[in-house]
Formats: sequence, structure tokens, C-alpha cells
Amino acid sequence: MKKIILLFSLLVMGISSQAQEVKKNKNAKITFEVDGICGMCKKRIETAALKTKGVKFALWDIKTHQLNLIVDERKTAITTIQKNILKVGHDVKGVKATDTAYNSLHPCCKYRDEEIVLDHEEGLKK
Repeated sequence: MKKIILLFSLLVMGISSQAQEVKKNKNAKITFEVDGICGMCKKRIETAALKTKGVKFALWDIKTHQLNLIVDERKTAITTIQKNILKVGHDVKGVKATDTAYNSLHPCCKYRDEEIVLDHEEGLKK
């Protein structure tokens, strides 16, 4: 009888621990904000995301600054993707890229400089 109770309790614990596991989606749709201002920024951001293992699709919108991704969550984490984007010099969701990474950007891509941002906004209006 003791063996049956022990076996039953082990079975219940095993089932409950499996039920608590979060299923990782192989086609998770993720969106977050990434700073940038031009077509070169777009290419750099999308390339950094796509070079991350598990990222299947990346599209960054210049006007909204939203990066839309399709990711295999079994192969990568959102933080890994964000770190790769920070490494190429672009701020992600309030986290600033290092000054070294930011300073490596092309002069037209300096999105923290208000004058350059205004120049790009005027170019988009034309």
C-alpha cells in the first residue's frame, strides 16, 4: 500500500511539473521599438536581427520604429536579439547602445542628434 501511495504521489508531481512548463512557440510574433532614422538603419537593424539564430523574419518600420519579428522561441530569446541590435549601435526599448557602438554608425544615422533627425523628417515630407 505504501508503494502505491508513493508511486501515485510521484506521478502527480511529475504531471504537475510538466503542466507548469511554458510551451515555446516556433513561430512567435514579437514587436518592440528600435531607434533609427533611415534606410541604412533599417538594413542594419533587420540584418542584426536576422543573424540571430531562430529569427525567421524581421521588418523594421522607419516611421513607427517598430521591429516586427517571427522567432522560434525554442532557439533564441528576445534578449539575445535585442543585445545583437544594441551591438550594432541602435537603442532598444529604452536601453541605450554603448557609446562605442553608437559612434560607429554612419554620420547620417546618428538618431540621437536632433539636427540629423530633423533633416531626415524634412526629406520624408518632400
